[in-house]
Amino acid sequence: MRPKKLFWTALLLIAAGLSFFVWKWLQKKNQQPVFTQVEVVRGDLEINVLATGVVQPENRLELKPPIAGRVESIRVQEGERVQRGQILAWLSSSERAALLDAARAKGAAELARWQGLFKPTPLLAPLDGLIIVKSVVPGQVVTATDVVLVMSDHLIVNTQVDETDIGQIKVGQAAQINLDAYPKDFVSGKVIRIGFESKTVNNVTIYEVEVLPEQVPDFMRSGMTANVKFTSDFRKDVLLVPAEAVRREAGKTSVLIPNPARPSQNLSREIRVGLSDGKKMEVLSGLSEGESVLIPVLPKIAGTPPRPTNPFSPIGGGHRR
Repeated sequence: MRPKKLFWTALLLIAAGLSFFVWKWLQKKNQQPVFTQVEVVRGDLEINVLATGVVQPENRLELKPPIAGRVESIRVQEGERVQRGQILAWLSSSERAALLDAARAKGAAELARWQGLFKPTPLLAPLDGLIIVKSVVPGQVVTATDVVLVMSDHLIVNTQVDETDIGQIKVGQAAQINLDAYPKDFVSGKVIRIGFESKTVNNVTIYEVEVLPEQVPDFMRSGMTANVKFTSDFRKDVLLVPAEAVRREAGKTSVLIPNPARPSQNLSREIRVGLSDGKKMEVLSGLSEGESVLIPVLPKIAGTPPRPTNPFSPIGGGHRR
């Protein structure tokens, strides 16, 4: 019985040893870095700066009556475009209003006679522009300090740009406006002014940038929230790789590429890069269209399968590398 017992003991020890070595081998295998292949492609690369802002008049003008009295009629509506010198409203002085009220009590003929003798006072548009507020109604009594109408020459978008991005903004630069109220509509514009003095908002230093729409759509209103995209740089039909595939070591820029001869040993290739939007990177030399580069797969976290990040999803903002 003793030799048989020794045999089983030895067999168990051998099995335990084999299990240990298999476990170590699997553990080592699982610790090896995992890569996914991404093809080098051609495409356009756009560097954008994103900012939020508010639609507002560039020049807001409050129109007040030339005399104290009563509003007889308003000849314009909100949103209506007017020309300089156009009659916007008719007003009666306090004396004329009293005379007309007395004449009205005596009949239509008497009222017409006094209306012919005492003409109303017009309120004229001082410039070409847009009526954005109508503050009174016919029959309302006003003083010389009351606001009857508010007009603007044209609407702009006043945006706030972070100081880290302001260097990418220039007067005359193209911009695209998108209103929260109309997310499917885009309005082209250009930068007309960059503020010289910074402001601090929530501990962030910003500069005001004004954008003028090329054409103001009918649905645009003062006070609307706008999202503005400034295009600071653009490359057309260039070679692109995921930015996360690019490595920098000892002053050199390189990528990992597959090694067909030894799949377990990837090759490093030096490249030159240009513009980057933070997600994609322009390749100036070292790679050709259709070649593959390797990017590391994110490790498995909390039961989620390992996956690479999407290298060609659009993002805002960017910088040179």
